[in-house]
Amino acid sequence: MSHIRIAILGTVGVPGNYGGFETLAENLVNFHAGIAKEEQLAVYCSAKAFSAHPDRYGSAKLRYIRLDANGVQSIPYDIFSLLDAVRRGDNRLLLLGVSGALSLPLLRIFSRARIVTNIDGIEWKREKWKGFAKTFLRVSEWAAVRFSHNVIADNQAIADYITETYAAPCDIIPYGGDHALNAAPDPAAVEGLPEGYALALCRIEPENNVAMILEAFSRLDVPLVFVGNWSRSDYGLNLRARYRDHPNITIHNPIYEPHSLRAIRDRASMYVHGHSAGGTNPSLVEMMHFGIPVLAYGCLFNRHTTEEKARYFNSAAELADIVCTLSPQAAAQTGADMGEIAHRRYTWDQIGKAYFDLLEN
Repeated sequence: MSHIRIAILGTVGVPGNYGGFETLAENLVNFHAGIAKEEQLAVYCSAKAFSAHPDRYGSAKLRYIRLDANGVQSIPYDIFSLLDAVRRGDNRLLLLGVSGALSLPLLRIFSRARIVTNIDGIEWKREKWKGFAKTFLRVSEWAAVRFSHNVIADNQAIADYITETYAAPCDIIPYGGDHALNAAPDPAAVEGLPEGYALALCRIEPENNVAMILEAFSRLDVPLVFVGNWSRSDYGLNLRARYRDHPNITIHNPIYEPHSLRAIRDRASMYVHGHSAGGTNPSLVEMMHFGIPVLAYGCLFNRHTTEEKARYFNSAAELADIVCTLSPQAAAQTGADMGEIAHRRYTWDQIGKAYFDLLEN
């Protein structure tokens, strides 16, 4: 077992404070350290994203690439990381995302390393990508499926798409969400907020149906706390300007600090999830661990994640109607179902074991 050398590539790095893949990488390192695994583990990090550059994090060696891990630079970032890992003799490469996948045919010629790729969502279908970027992502997805030894999807709907599109097998490993319960709540984070509220929390992008959720609650007297990066785009700035003075809507700046996030989530009485793209959204499985009712946009991804036991909407009118008509008994049952599914399917012990079983195979 000790001859196995694993590299995790394609993320900003650890400790994770950016998004789903960073959280995944951090929890894989924690799992690796927690059960004293023998194989060597390395994680590639963007030197630009961290003020300090320690050599290790837990049981993992950290290696830094002097490029951004997101945006246009994500392509050379991933390619340089892959080439460096092969040069160093790593023989298990866990690639998170498809940005660097066009280099995989070359890698397969020069290296015997086993390549396992988590293809993320069906990235090229996202609204924000147009023209060349869309085409590039679609070709990258093809290369990832064609030239990886194993492909991982985080959701049954994505696995079905891969099987139907490429006639290729696909392992399904979702995200864990139980880390959301680890931090003690910071009471200061909820000062001035209502005692109970509907919570929405996401990146402020059209594909997350932000406008639909705000429109629905503007018709109601139920309090909504909406957390997101409103200043990032014109879309967010316009929505914030339109709804910030609405009596029952709190437009909240983004929260990344775990203790503050825990307090905000603890006080919520329901969670509204507008994501329409991706796969198993980390923010959804994290909230399911809080055992409150989930009102989710009715796409296939969300239905698979919640096993058809959440409440689903496809318009502002439908969402407003669900909020108005959800009885206390139905809310309690939906919340209990979400907690049960989260505990059964979305804990990091299960996810970590599934990843390392696949990598060690």
